[in-house]
Amino acid sequence: MTNVQRSRRQVRLSRALGIALTPKAQRIFEKRPYAPGEHGRTRRRTESDYAVRLREKQRLRAQYGVSEKQLRRAYEQATHVPGQTGNAMLADLEVRLDNLVLRSGFARTTAQARQFVTHRHILVDGNIVNRPSYRVKPGQTIQVKPKSQTMVPFQIAAEGVHRDVLPAVPGYLDVNLPSLKATLTRKPEVDQIPVQVNIQYVVEFYAR
Repeated sequence: MTNVQRSRRQVRLSRALGIALTPKAQRIFEKRPYAPGEHGRTRRRTESDYAVRLREKQRLRAQYGVSEKQLRRAYEQATHVPGQTGNAMLADLEVRLDNLVLRSGFARTTAQARQFVTHRHILVDGNIVNRPSYRVKPGQTIQVKPKSQTMVPFQIAAEGVHRDVLPAVPGYLDVNLPSLKATLTRKPEVDQIPVQVNIQYVVEFYAR
């Protein structure tokens, strides 16, 4: 899939789910905030409980850019954590390495953040980690590899260019953007995680 095709697909998905998944989608979504297709402007008919929960699950999956298998695994692992399953699920997804690369402002989109990780540009505590799904632990530091910092995409990121399209840096991240370095200072608190989702609906979808 080309970058153009991927971009168009993300725009269509954004309109269908009612959330902007990329900066381009945000711009287009603001102009046409309705579902794609000739019936996009018409009011949705009353949805079943299943349809509502399915869409919420799809919204969460799209915002983190994970597969269905990965999302279900996050849910299953969260069921074994004390406390609310939904909160544990969100906190687990939030500390994925690709997601924290995005939250830190090193990348502009989830897809770009994942590419940076798989292409071995990202260090965790000084060691290359090329698994986007790697879970960063509190106290660990992520950084763009020094040799990679001279590349144009990272020079742009270091200047803070992506901050205009990304949410504010959450309180659990300490970011030094000019150095392209960030530390996860503590476990993410759910009310600070910048995703749009009714996580209880997602839990109910998988628990059915």
